[in-house]
Order: sequence, then structure tokens, then C-alpha cells
Amino acid sequence: MKEPNEPLTLSQLLPQICRLHHTRAQALFSAIGLHRGQPFLLAVLWAEEGLAHSELAARMHVTPATITKMLQRMEDSGFVHRQPDPDDQRVSRVYLTDHGRVVRQRVADMWQTLENEAFGNLTFEEQETLRELMARVRDNLREANGDSSG
Repeated sequence: MKEPNEPLTLSQLLPQICRLHHTRAQALFSAIGLHRGQPFLLAVLWAEEGLAHSELAARMHVTPATITKMLQRMEDSGFVHRQPDPDDQRVSRVYLTDHGRVVRQRVADMWQTLENEAFGNLTFEEQETLRELMARVRDNLREANGDSSG
């Protein structure tokens, strides 16, 4: 049992940080109608449109079922649209709508707001050190999970 004044372990602190970060990100992005994961999907499409569901799932490291549900919501909200692949009617390709393109700067601004709120009171050097340490923790967990993806 932990003593009342004993500091949290890193493994106890990390989920608290993740939950708070997620809650704040959701509050920011919901203002423009985006939900969890959707800004990341938009970022993939801003880099390359016309991807199939399976390609999006692979790039985002989620299941195709997750992508299908996410795309349905984003299509309903007017961020993306799907078109059948001209060479294979079983495959649909995902494209941004005008609305999906227009929100790009707002999403970038929201990420910057979140970055400033979370890390703004750290010096540049502290932020760089934290980035390096977090990358090492990520790499440690990837190795422990047998994940060789980058």
C-alpha cells in the first residue's frame, strides 16, 4: 500500500496526463465538430487524399472497423466523402470535402493551443528533454510489445 505523501509512480502519472490531455483536446476539437481521432485522420488526408479504408487504418494503427465508423461520422459532418475506386468497385477511396480542407488551419491552431497549455511553462530545453524521454519510453513499449512500426 502506498503512503499518502509518496509520489505517484511514472506508470500511475502517465494515464492521468493522457486522460487530461484527451479531455482538453476533445473540448477544443468539439468546437468545430471533430471527435477523438478525427484530427489525425484529417492530417493523413491532408498529406494524401484518395486512400482506401485499409490504407487509412494501417497509417493510423487502428482497425478497419474503427476507420469505417470514424469515416461515417466525418462524412455525416461534412469533412470527407467516399468514392468507389474506378478500378475496383469493392474499394472506396476517401477524399476531403471543402469543409475538410478549410478546417486545416483551425485544427493547427487548436493543436498549438493544446501544446501551449500543456507545455507552455517549460523552457525550450525542458521541452526538448521531455520529447526525447517520451520518445524513449514509446520505443521501450514498442519493443516490449514486439511492435517494429515507426
